[in-house]
Amino acid sequence: MISINDLPKTIQQAVLNADLILKEQDHYLNDLLTHNHIKVLNAFQEEKVNSYHLHGSTGYGLGDSGRDTLDLVLARILGAEAALVRGQFVSGTHAIACALFGVLRPGDHLLSVSGEPYDTMEEVIGLRGSTQGSLRDLGVDFDLVPLDQGGQLQYKLIKQAITPKTRLIMVQRSRGYSWRDSISISALAELVTYVKGNFPGIPIFIDNCYGELVEKQEPCNVGADLIAGSLIKNLGGSIAPGGGYVAGKADLVKLAAQRLTAPGIGAEVGATFAWQRLFYQGLFFSPLTVAEALKGAIFSAAFWQSLGYEVNPRPNSRRTDLIQAVKLSSREKLIAFCQGLQKGTPVDANVLPIPGEMPGYMDEVIMAGGTFIQGATSEFSADGPLRDPYIVYQQGGISHTYVKIGNISAALNLWEKGLL
Repeated sequence: MISINDLPKTIQQAVLNADLILKEQDHYLNDLLTHNHIKVLNAFQEEKVNSYHLHGSTGYGLGDSGRDTLDLVLARILGAEAALVRGQFVSGTHAIACALFGVLRPGDHLLSVSGEPYDTMEEVIGLRGSTQGSLRDLGVDFDLVPLDQGGQLQYKLIKQAITPKTRLIMVQRSRGYSWRDSISISALAELVTYVKGNFPGIPIFIDNCYGELVEKQEPCNVGADLIAGSLIKNLGGSIAPGGGYVAGKADLVKLAAQRLTAPGIGAEVGATFAWQRLFYQGLFFSPLTVAEALKGAIFSAAFWQSLGYEVNPRPNSRRTDLIQAVKLSSREKLIAFCQGLQKGTPVDANVLPIPGEMPGYMDEVIMAGGTFIQGATSEFSADGPLRDPYIVYQQGGISHTYVKIGNISAALNLWEKGLL
């Protein structure tokens, strides 16, 4: 059991400092929470969600009004023409892949304008591994434009990189496993204005993982054509047992649906089994869990900064995703951090995380997260690749108090090992 009064003085002081900084942001966080609660509630009411929509279907799922209504609800929340919410998406990476494979064709050119994609997307695109079955294997070319040193989009380089074959521009909104600022809605709005004004035939796709409901607007509200993400992140409200979504322009969502199922079938099938109520309920709770996760991230940033570590974002930064990065600078500290955080979780607190290989990742990865749903970063987790400069990435938090306890537990483990 952790008792604040029994902690080393250095950690106690860091807790006090972090609590004060978090308190200063109460107004901003409460305003965001209220805005997004109202937006989600209005979407449920406008689409006339009824109790019979909460029951699932079996087999083909033909005529599943609950599934189809949930698509409409999420489209409203995200400012999109259409949405595809499905438990058949096994992860955010799968949803993103369906969007990319649905839109792109052999000979097309895919351009990332936010630098290197997240690790799990590298094999989807064909940047490493066998490349068999990847976009590159199917004849899709790929280029990237890095962000500048300040983390800003580089329009001059974007213009140079676009070719007559460029079919899709891709942006990864969150930092992923990179030490950079995440890309705000205002920055996405500027990109949309630039692309639509200069290259009007090229759709813009946003990897929206970790970004939903963190700001008052979503990428589709400012003109993005297609977005995708996971339901065990923000929009699942820590209740959805799996799944993902694609949303945006109706014709592009249809292409992604045909990739998920088959041409001619698209979004018309897909049983919802016992998870339908959980999807609705998780989506309704998501403004609250996102706000709690933001509080936890702000506390974490202030806490570790008080302990002398470099953090990104900084405590007073306005946020556009849930990820909080802490630069630990050594393998030993990264492992000790995750092992200590695991001790502060409700499930598998007795388990000792160790680095290992993970499907889709280039380096060894260590992951901590005693979650009720496996891998649910909406609940609270921390992980990082075992590579220099050994950064740990925290995300989620069903309660900011649990995030606080988890960080104290991580710091205490570092202290006891002589690493703090």
